[in-house]
Amino acid sequence: MTHHDTPLTLLGDLTPAEFMAEYWQQKPLLIRGAMPEFRSPIDADELAGLACEDGVEARLIEEHGPDSPWQVSHGPFDEATFERLPERDWTLLVQAVDHYVPSVAALLDEFDFLPRWRLDDIMISYAPPGGSVGPHADQYDVFLLQAAGHRRWQLGGKTAEDAPIIDGIDLKILETFEVETDSDWVLETGDMLYLPPGWAHHGVSETDECMTVSVGFRAPSADEAVTSYADYLGEQLPASLRYSDAGMAPARTPGEIDDAALERMRRLILDTLDNPVQMSQWFGRVMTQPKYVDQLIPFDPPLDEAALVEKLKETPLYPAPGSRFAWRRDGGATTLFVDGDGYPCTPELAVRLCESRPIRADVLADFPGAAALLTQLVNAGSLNFPLDDD
Repeated sequence: MTHHDTPLTLLGDLTPAEFMAEYWQQKPLLIRGAMPEFRSPIDADELAGLACEDGVEARLIEEHGPDSPWQVSHGPFDEATFERLPERDWTLLVQAVDHYVPSVAALLDEFDFLPRWRLDDIMISYAPPGGSVGPHADQYDVFLLQAAGHRRWQLGGKTAEDAPIIDGIDLKILETFEVETDSDWVLETGDMLYLPPGWAHHGVSETDECMTVSVGFRAPSADEAVTSYADYLGEQLPASLRYSDAGMAPARTPGEIDDAALERMRRLILDTLDNPVQMSQWFGRVMTQPKYVDQLIPFDPPLDEAALVEKLKETPLYPAPGSRFAWRRDGGATTLFVDGDGYPCTPELAVRLCESRPIRADVLADFPGAAALLTQLVNAGSLNFPLDDD
């Protein structure tokens, strides 16, 4: 019996299979005590400190800002910014905290009933009483875990694609928001709310300081996917593959584009696009693209295989913060996808490298040929030795 058949505390009394069948991408779910005894892995001062660092994506939202209502400022911030803030009605949002704080990244293991490549990042928000980002809808799934204090969540149902939003502000706040019956809850530490894409929601910090952990998911739009896949294919197609019309009938009038011409073009495009192996190679790369490309730091100077083998005897390897791993088997070939690149690999080694645990020297003994691949991944910056051992 796998854990997918067993109820998880995280999902209340549901098994992962029941949750996926009944709720995932379909309707919200409130889970009281999803993480009993939960203690936030980061406190408010540490979160504010992160928001002051270069390269960290952070936003400050002030409902009654000094310059405008719902004023949005972008980090990095400084201490003076936080000192001038009022006692209520503002929110600090810090993106991708899992990239900087290992104990936050460890929370992702709680969601291992979902493909890891589908997860995007963990955002953490802090708000004094009254803090909110206004009623809105996101275009991705999200789990909202209460990490400290209390937050009132109100839901407004599935939102139309073209629902009007308030003009003139840097937030997509809905013009109208009607709370659904029985969709008004106060969450306390350890409670969690799941929301599918497009579901209107409004969260307001209650009477105390509030921290919420948002586990968000990655879902490319059709627009992004078509453009990206076409670009990927285009880089590999020969210039000689062109529209051709051997055997066509004489033109009836010189300017007409007839049905046969359009069908020939349609076939060229569809036959070129409909390539399952190329689709697989593109999809693995696009779903493992790092959220922030500059976060991967190549090993300098590059290691050779012998040096890696020696170093691994002393020091384990860890995935770089924010690194993304996935794998796929096509026929007899397996590809390990890491941070937007594909590497030929055995299925057994691919499975092992996609586990979120340290890589030690025993991996070299268990998987012949692993040293060459590990050397590539270290030199690319996707796997790291701990900094104090470099």
